[in-house]
Amino acid sequence: MKFQFPALICLGAVLCLAPLSSGCGGNEPAPGSESAAAHSSAAPETAAPAGEGTPAPGSESAAPETSAEENAVSVIGGADGPTSIFLAGKTDDPVDYSDPASWAFLGEGDENAAADVFFVCPTVYGGTDDSFLMPLDDEDAKESFVGATRMEMGIYDEDARFFAPYYRQAGLNVYELPADAQELFLSLAYEDVEDAFEYYWDNCREEERPLILAGFSQGADMCIRLMKECFGGEERLDQLVACYAIGWRITDEELEAYPQLKMASGEDDTGVIISFNSEAEGIDDSLMIPAGTKTHAINPLNWKTDSTPAGKELNLGACFTDYSGEITTEIPQLTGAYLDPARGALKVPDVTPEDYPAGLPIFEDGIYHLYDYQFFYRNLQENVRTRLNAFTGKAA
Repeated sequence: MKFQFPALICLGAVLCLAPLSSGCGGNEPAPGSESAAAHSSAAPETAAPAGEGTPAPGSESAAPETSAEENAVSVIGGADGPTSIFLAGKTDDPVDYSDPASWAFLGEGDENAAADVFFVCPTVYGGTDDSFLMPLDDEDAKESFVGATRMEMGIYDEDARFFAPYYRQAGLNVYELPADAQELFLSLAYEDVEDAFEYYWDNCREEERPLILAGFSQGADMCIRLMKECFGGEERLDQLVACYAIGWRITDEELEAYPQLKMASGEDDTGVIISFNSEAEGIDDSLMIPAGTKTHAINPLNWKTDSTPAGKELNLGACFTDYSGEITTEIPQLTGAYLDPARGALKVPDVTPEDYPAGLPIFEDGIYHLYDYQFFYRNLQENVRTRLNAFTGKAA
């Protein structure tokens, strides 16, 4: 049985608009929050997926002896082309996160919810020949942004207020650039995410309410950056239930450089990072985990960090969602999984690339990055509850 890959990039999809309430803690979604174009399995070629916000590890700068800005000029095409847009992006005024229109979701949920979720959307902007950051006046991209967020929102929002800022994310085309040029655009994207988080922390957070950070792909990268830059002190770490940074790698070097980064070691530890990258058994090199690199990860089926296999009977349900967040297909016990001891990748043995294609040319078939959330949806949903209960001391 074949199923459409999660259609997270869907530029040009026809979506409805819905109003956003003003201020922190509103219960209404931002404009573009309701999808009128559910992505059916009948036409997988009609939409291009996202969540592949992944740099090309090991790629070399075309001019390593120059500064990062000079290298971007030489790689991207000169001051009269995309570089001028990049430089303009550096000097643009910061996004005003006191404006509700700067949020895809601003406190949607019950005011008495047990936790807040700060979610960072994966890549929905494809980019153009002269644009590498998502413009915040691009209504089509913003509608896809809301739809992609809704696809994963159901894992986290059962008993939480939900916050998800718009940000000038790096376009998909950024990940085809050399590493130095990628980082220039990703750092700009991160500036928006950090500004949004600081606004949330200072103006929307209620004291003592637990916090869950979450993101996928580029969004996971942004969450890890937040952990590095904004969680060095005890006050914030003390409020953190967990950081679900799925679809991004985390290396020994990062853990050594940032002591606040602690990987999950079981199903109910808190203040930790949950991460994994799904792939077929035959894959030994990818954009996510290049050959010779090892990432830290945890198996979302048995919550072990070693190579102990988890059979598919432990899979509570793979769920495939549309842009409204509705589950269109659910398959219990779709696949088992185990961690590759050399790569740290999550090997997924019971599905095939023919049924679950990579979906984008930047990925080889057998790289199941686009399905990281989908394959393990119910287990992740249960785990969010488990960690929150452990954090609050509430019996499950």
